[in-house]
Amino acid sequence: MKIITIIGARPQFIKAAPFSFTFRKENEEILVHTGQHYDANMSDVFFKELGIPHPDYNLEVGSGSHGLQTGRMLEKIEDIILKEKPEGMLVYGDTNSTLAGALAASKLHVPVFHVEAGLRSYNKLMPEEQNRILTDHISNLLLCPTQTAVDNLNKEGITKGVLNTGDIMFDAVLRNLEISKGKYINGSWLNELKQDNSKIPNLKEKEYYLATIHRAENTDNHNKLREIFSAFEKFDKPVLLPIHPRTRKLIEELNIELNNVKLIKPVGYLLMLYLTANAYMVVTDSGGLQKESYFLKTPCTTLRDQTEWVETLENGWNMLSPIEVSTILEAVSRKLDCFKYPQPQLFGEGNAAEQITQAILNGGK
Repeated sequence: MKIITIIGARPQFIKAAPFSFTFRKENEEILVHTGQHYDANMSDVFFKELGIPHPDYNLEVGSGSHGLQTGRMLEKIEDIILKEKPEGMLVYGDTNSTLAGALAASKLHVPVFHVEAGLRSYNKLMPEEQNRILTDHISNLLLCPTQTAVDNLNKEGITKGVLNTGDIMFDAVLRNLEISKGKYINGSWLNELKQDNSKIPNLKEKEYYLATIHRAENTDNHNKLREIFSAFEKFDKPVLLPIHPRTRKLIEELNIELNNVKLIKPVGYLLMLYLTANAYMVVTDSGGLQKESYFLKTPCTTLRDQTEWVETLENGWNMLSPIEVSTILEAVSRKLDCFKYPQPQLFGEGNAAEQITQAILNGGK
């Protein structure tokens, strides 16, 4: 079978690795990189570390408004579909790349396979929520990571072609965790950080917070951004923050003073995995990092009013926090009772790549 797979952002690179490895054993996959994440540290390093096949096409779309970015992708992906004549289009998650790939395929009557279907935050102000809803409603095969996602689709009347395959991000974590541990044991993680970031102090495992801030709802609202960094400055441990170039620029423009926050360049997946596993707590607005924290049994505080990964909230492994200094501090200083409870296997058995491959080959049966 011949399919096209669309990727364009860091989480999609991670998910692509286990699937491509499995699917390509007996099938053909045309990999299209939209270039939505165009920084080398946010893209190229993932292909090297994770052994993802080199993309057959790189659209080099880069940054821009949602409409501009999606429109450019749509036009270019359509040309590739007409040239390659695939039997299906596979898209991941909820980015502009996801929607552009799904739309281009659907309009040319190419079946759409959506990995991570059925997620809902029920906040349509988020561009990701718009992307995932629209993609789900034009997909032929809806490959859900959890039973909650299946139930969400059922509420919207989508029942045909819906399967719970487990979460492919869980596959990626299991596949790379030991590699990460082996590479960064005995303090080599800190040495690597210091090489790229001159002002990093001598940190120890479990004695830092790991933070990421990238969602438009937080970065585009200057008051929220100031509240977040004001809270970070009051944390009882240093905050390591891999910073998106756009957010770094905003911090400089707003003259946000940083002492407890240690900005670092974006890191590769293996180092990010190690930093997540060994943080005291993760503080983020990222959907993917919420999950990875859960998989790695690292407590998480999510700087949002809702999450599409509601499973992570069970037993306090993850907690939502409105963007106010006092509520953020209250959330991160909470008693970590989560360690008292065993984690249920809510995200599958770590074999989602095989489940997704079989679902595609079977036509959703």
